[in-house]
Amino acid sequence: MGITLSDPAVRDPQTEAPQTEEERIAFWESAALRLDWEDVPGQDKPWHTAHRRIPADAAAGTGPQITWFDGGKLNVAYNCVDRHVAAGRGDKVALFFEGEPGDRRTVTYAELQREVAQAANALLELGISRGDRVVIYLPVIPETVVIALAAARIGAIHSLVFGGFSAEALKFRVEDTGAKLLVTTDGQFRRGAAVPVKANADAAVAGDNAIEHILVVNRTTPSGELDTVPMTAGRDVWWHDAVGRASEVHEAEAFDAETPLFIMYTSGTTGKPKGLVHTSGGYLTQASWSFEHLFSNPDPALRDADVHWCTADLAWVTAHTYELYGPLSNGATQVIFEGTPNTPHPGRHFEIIERYGVTQYYTAPTLVRSLMGWFPEGVPADYDLSSIRLLGTVGEAVNPEAWRWFRDNVGAGTAPVVDTWWQSETGATILSPAPTDTAFKPGCAARPLPGVGTRIVDAAGNTVPPGVQGFIVVDAPGPAIARTVWGNPRRYFDSYWRQYADQGWFLAGDGAKYDDDGDIWILGRVDDTLNVSGHLLSTIEIESALVSHPDVVEAGVCPVADPTTGHAIVAFVVLRESAATPDIHGALKAHVATAIGPIAKPRDVVVVPDVPKTRSGKIMRRLLTQLFEGTALGDTTSLQNEPSIADIQDVLRIRNTPEVRNTHD
Repeated sequence: MGITLSDPAVRDPQTEAPQTEEERIAFWESAALRLDWEDVPGQDKPWHTAHRRIPADAAAGTGPQITWFDGGKLNVAYNCVDRHVAAGRGDKVALFFEGEPGDRRTVTYAELQREVAQAANALLELGISRGDRVVIYLPVIPETVVIALAAARIGAIHSLVFGGFSAEALKFRVEDTGAKLLVTTDGQFRRGAAVPVKANADAAVAGDNAIEHILVVNRTTPSGELDTVPMTAGRDVWWHDAVGRASEVHEAEAFDAETPLFIMYTSGTTGKPKGLVHTSGGYLTQASWSFEHLFSNPDPALRDADVHWCTADLAWVTAHTYELYGPLSNGATQVIFEGTPNTPHPGRHFEIIERYGVTQYYTAPTLVRSLMGWFPEGVPADYDLSSIRLLGTVGEAVNPEAWRWFRDNVGAGTAPVVDTWWQSETGATILSPAPTDTAFKPGCAARPLPGVGTRIVDAAGNTVPPGVQGFIVVDAPGPAIARTVWGNPRRYFDSYWRQYADQGWFLAGDGAKYDDDGDIWILGRVDDTLNVSGHLLSTIEIESALVSHPDVVEAGVCPVADPTTGHAIVAFVVLRESAATPDIHGALKAHVATAIGPIAKPRDVVVVPDVPKTRSGKIMRRLLTQLFEGTALGDTTSLQNEPSIADIQDVLRIRNTPEVRNTHD
């Protein structure tokens, strides 16, 4: 389909760290030429303009407008599948799938090509075309990979939704995207049980939306009992009927580089989740190059032995970049696992590493801390983890103790650890130690990768000195950066660009500091979001769910430190005088789990007379955290109801007596 990595004009971008803006653009052009693009007669490059940026307009509340590789055309799915088959690597394993019950499947690139072609043809038959949105509500199974690639193949826009989210959370995403198709399962396996899912899908599309069809994968129902699954005639279609019978031949069409690829929802500090729009050419360029840079064997001759495993759910951006598009665009072999890490026992991940010979293992610090708790004496010697060459962490800063345990017990004390920092918004890794480093600082995100830039600044934009916390900003984003918020460009500006609009910097929302060597340490969120097991959740969203309960007048949600999950959720609630629910603590936890999903369920619920608020009515969540943890309180002079502090302290003092505490546990 055009220029490829084999062309002699392509530089190796890993070896040249750019300094100037011109060098940075040239760097990403070289990285883009690793992909297959449509040839343009009379041009020496497949695009006419490598990069264009119109600065943010603070007065209008818009921008910046960012494009990469204008005039260039490519097909994302072709780059992830077909070109490897065309190069004679069709027999190479693309996916080792392991289901939670123990079922296994090996999918080669040739098989993946046929299945993606079938799914693409099925999408067209269902009336899906370029620009249409497809919401995918599936667990980590091969069909999830297939349908995402099929959507990309025909120019449709996909939005993956975590299978553990509630019907309400799914409903919002279906309606916000204006999706024409929802793809789901009859059920999914979770912690040893088959959990029905189709009912959630039905509830999510029961309102006013654009859904025309629901495509249903049979995951848990015996073939002779399919009539027990509720299917709406004319709307609902079985995967094995629509996809299984479709043609295995589909000609991929090249689309403009800025064609939207997917919408990734992320919780904000206020309001509803934001749908970040990522486009095709720039995103795939950075995802593909950064995967090779971080995870592929430094010796290209040894890469056929690599078996990559990113443990993230496919709905998260981590999996989009380093479980879907990054590995597949590089022709890598990888593991995908449907289940939870301790089902049916805590050593399941170690079994999988041994079974498939995993060479690079990329996971969240919360899982590392869980493994530490499950195996306090270290990994049992009967697990063979000798295949591990590289470890990686993602989702939050990893504490040094967990870092050391991870490397010593899973990486034999010698494996490099790429402790990556990036976000849904950036699309790919921004900070990480190089995988070829010989000296590591446990828990340190190190420095920017080639092609991107950061700085740590104060509120006025001045660079902070070593040891001082500031705001980390991305002053040189890569081509994978999100272009806008779906349907709400003003929110894109307000959330990420307003504070440093004059400088043109992207505000990441994390605190950070430099050490004396100039390396960067991430200190966590500076806004009102919670990071639970690597999942960013909005306090506003959880508070809204609590207040929707008939017994709750007001709610304030805050994060508190948790040794396993990073953050735990604590909810302070003000009840109505007529509240009649006997077990209000359990009822509210269950209510949030139903409204948002189990991941958002508060660990603790504290009933209080009032929650501290500023004179403008903003709940002081920082104070709630300090009160719950018993640490020194910050400034309270801006409160409109300062007596609430003493009232909460009294409640917590009584609550923490053993006889009362036991009633809440």
